[in-house]
Amino acid sequence: MWSITRSSRARAGLALLVLLILPPTPAARAQPGGDSNKKAEKAKPNPGIKLKEPTDGRVYQRGADGKADISVVLDETTGVEDATITGATLNGPGMIPINARVEDGKIVGVPTGGPYSLGVSVRVGGAVSQLYVPDIYVGDLWILAGQSNMEGVGDLVDVTPPNEMVRLLGMDGKWARAEEPLHWLVDSPDVVHSNNPDDRAKRSAESHKTRKKGAGLGLAFGDALEKATQVPIGLVATAHGGTSMAQWSPSKKGDGGKSLYGSFLRQVKLAGGKAKGVLWYQGESDAMSRDATKIYAKTFADFIAAVRDDLGQPDLPFYYVQIGRFVRGGDPKDWNAVQDAERLLAEKVPNTAVVAGIDLELDDGIHVGTQGLKRLGKRLSNIAVRELFGQAGATTPTFDRVNLGPNNTLVVKFKGVNIAPAIGSGRTGMGGMPNMPNMPGMRGMSPPAGITSGPVVGLKPSRHIAGFSIRKEDGSEVPLIFDAAVGQARDTVILKLSGPPPAKSFLQYGHGFDPVCNLVDALDMAVPVFGPVPLDDAK
Repeated sequence: MWSITRSSRARAGLALLVLLILPPTPAARAQPGGDSNKKAEKAKPNPGIKLKEPTDGRVYQRGADGKADISVVLDETTGVEDATITGATLNGPGMIPINARVEDGKIVGVPTGGPYSLGVSVRVGGAVSQLYVPDIYVGDLWILAGQSNMEGVGDLVDVTPPNEMVRLLGMDGKWARAEEPLHWLVDSPDVVHSNNPDDRAKRSAESHKTRKKGAGLGLAFGDALEKATQVPIGLVATAHGGTSMAQWSPSKKGDGGKSLYGSFLRQVKLAGGKAKGVLWYQGESDAMSRDATKIYAKTFADFIAAVRDDLGQPDLPFYYVQIGRFVRGGDPKDWNAVQDAERLLAEKVPNTAVVAGIDLELDDGIHVGTQGLKRLGKRLSNIAVRELFGQAGATTPTFDRVNLGPNNTLVVKFKGVNIAPAIGSGRTGMGGMPNMPNMPGMRGMSPPAGITSGPVVGLKPSRHIAGFSIRKEDGSEVPLIFDAAVGQARDTVILKLSGPPPAKSFLQYGHGFDPVCNLVDALDMAVPVFGPVPLDDAK
């Protein structure tokens, strides 16, 4: 017998017989009370009995085998003595029994999918009660971390609509369907987010009535990833606007909820302690400090290593956004330095990737707008689909090298460019099959000869590309570029100059706080800010 009391939990094996084994599919919501939940003993309601685990609406992180173990634990705070679990059933959509077994207080081997409904029979004295958890999912957890552009400050207008298969562990520690806005700092039990606990409830009530901003990229990411993979997604909210790497320091984890990192670890532990990956958007605060900028590359790399170590996942994927635009004046040297550090880190630290948002509109002086955030979420999803699921997905087209061309030209070569047929070309490749974006073996390169007979799109727009400049050591511009166009290979940009670049000059893309940059590829993956790149080395 499977017994759980206030004082102890006896551990024993229990086989759960299943009559039908079918993989779950996102179908109609399963409702408790079907024939598979009937017990030999008549169940009577007992409002004093509650389950501590599992939690309704929760997404459990699946293992490498695509399955998860789900603990079933009675709430010991209800005051009910000697409650004993006598049985459990797990059903998928349509009340289909799930192939799983119960061992040592856990339902073992629950496959990817959901929503699952759990029925638990509990004996208290001579009476048996039936407890239900109607919505449990097995899928992938993604941690949302960083500062305001991850927290979300977009206008709450035309936001990404909810998706039943995308769930959220909010900052209040509760699971629910993910809806904008995802982050409610005031609802966190950790003072690092919500400040004075004495008036937190009052502030929370007011905020929930009046809030007009807060759209982020997390829901757009989760929605796109779930639709591409058919895997339930759980988002874990941990971001906090206006925060620096020093405030996120792993050295402060001992401070618990008084520190960002301590709160981060507590929230991840509440989600189960493991994740599929981390989404990160931060750097604006550090880019405003010369001292922080100097060490940003190392600080960021050390942070990633600490997260992986503390979660016991040395290969944990870490996908992040390069900081973008900021409408202000002043010297942008540090801002651009942080941007370039973020670009280069993805090439140095395994299982990381960067996407850019330098081309996106803002909803205020520094925060990416709601529609831009949707595109950023999709860009991050493209990375995850490709890196973790073996699907086409997309890569970020980033700077590779620059060469001197004939007649005062610079040939700027990019790697990771996604190539696709021109929309509406109506062309087909070998055997009459349509040319598909990012066909296997063709990622980041032009289609081989004979495969495509029609026009293809790589980098775009084809002409009038904005964002490139040639500069001196002091950052001042040398006005030489009069045309910028995509080359024939679709993964290069040809810069036409009115004269040769002077000695000790540099090439940059996206110089300044608020540059105009419009270079993307066929799958809407934007080219990150880069430079300064010394032109004396160009050949």
